[in-house]
Amino acid sequence: MKTCGNSFLFQWRETYDAEPDEPVRVVMVTGAVMAEPTISECYTAVCGQHGIQINPLVLENLQKTPTTRSFTLKLAGNNKQKGCQKLCDDDIFALSKCLQNNWTVTGLDLRYDNVSDAGAGHLADLLEVEDSALRSLDLTFNNIQTEGAKVLANCLQGNSSLLSLRLSGNKIGNIGAMHLASMLLVNRKLQKLELADCDLETPSVIALSVALKTNTTLRSVDLSRALLFSFQEEWAVCFSEMFRVNGSLVELHLGKMGLTDTGMERLAEGLMQNHSLRYLDLRCNRVTHDGAQHLAGVLKQNTAIEIVDLSSNRIEDVGAEYLSDAISWPGCVLRELSVCRNSIRMKGLLSLAEALKINPTLTHVYIWGNRLEEPVCRAFKELISSGRLMPQRTDIRPYEVDGQVFLAEVFWGLRKHNYCTDDNCQNTRSDSNTSNDAAAPEENLYSSHR
Repeated sequence: MKTCGNSFLFQWRETYDAEPDEPVRVVMVTGAVMAEPTISECYTAVCGQHGIQINPLVLENLQKTPTTRSFTLKLAGNNKQKGCQKLCDDDIFALSKCLQNNWTVTGLDLRYDNVSDAGAGHLADLLEVEDSALRSLDLTFNNIQTEGAKVLANCLQGNSSLLSLRLSGNKIGNIGAMHLASMLLVNRKLQKLELADCDLETPSVIALSVALKTNTTLRSVDLSRALLFSFQEEWAVCFSEMFRVNGSLVELHLGKMGLTDTGMERLAEGLMQNHSLRYLDLRCNRVTHDGAQHLAGVLKQNTAIEIVDLSSNRIEDVGAEYLSDAISWPGCVLRELSVCRNSIRMKGLLSLAEALKINPTLTHVYIWGNRLEEPVCRAFKELISSGRLMPQRTDIRPYEVDGQVFLAEVFWGLRKHNYCTDDNCQNTRSDSNTSNDAAAPEENLYSSHR
């Protein structure tokens, strides 16, 4: 075979059943070698074919895409780039057509766009492609409702590639969440599911807890801000039963669930027998010192939980002392604790500082929003200056005015989502819960000095 430029020339022999001394026919064929179109060229062609207006944000990002390695395509609608145009359902249609035979795009970041149920249907078509390359799909705060959730749930029953699905901020409601719970009974690939601010109700929350009893692949679940109006907290009883049998879940977010001390007691009963959960998020609930006592009992006996977020509850001094006692308990493996905005005063915060001196495992502590009197300021200044508490592992920074010590707020806190499945990030922890370990600029500090 001979080649020249972008053309090629080849020949083959056609012998049929002829005798060896008979002439042989030689066929000459000429053709052109066509370069495979890039993903941006494919997008432009699809838009032209279907009369869809080209989205500059999509086109620009597709033109920058690498062709030799996997990556996440970032098309978030909250991009501050000039001329940024949020993606609509037509954009999703064109994009899904381009990605059906693409093996480098393994993640789609579509946060804060205008994707509705129709767009969810186009994404479902993409996920139904045999050997789909898509591993993560972020649809946080779009316009997907019940029907869109149903379509996604149906396609994920047979999907064996997607690892992470983020639907937080979409009003899929109770019925939409029920479809996703049914999907979890069948799907054995999904590892991360985020359904915060989705208007879930008690039946769907219970259905998800039932699905978690048999699902052995999910590692991280976020159900924050469900609409739960029952004072009996039946969902907490169901989650307690789930904790007893689930051995795979490592991260659970239950913020803004209206959890009371009674519900905390029910959860604690199940957590006592659970040895897989590492991150427990209980922020913005109604937990007081009684609930903190139940949680402290779990920390004394459960050797798995490493991160606890109790921000914006009301455990007060007594609750802080219960937690301090648990932290000082031999065998406690708690590494990170947030008790911001819990009405804790001097006695509770000083007990927490003393517990830090006893337990070397606890490395991240966040206390801003409590009553930071001068003895507390001095105690935490000593912890930081001695190296026991690293500056990038807390949300306070000490300073002095006329010989008096005060604490200023630093904008560092618990990383909201610890478990990661994306190709472009690693499931590891750094010293800091921010994008870098550099000290926060002075203008980003709020002072406790009144």
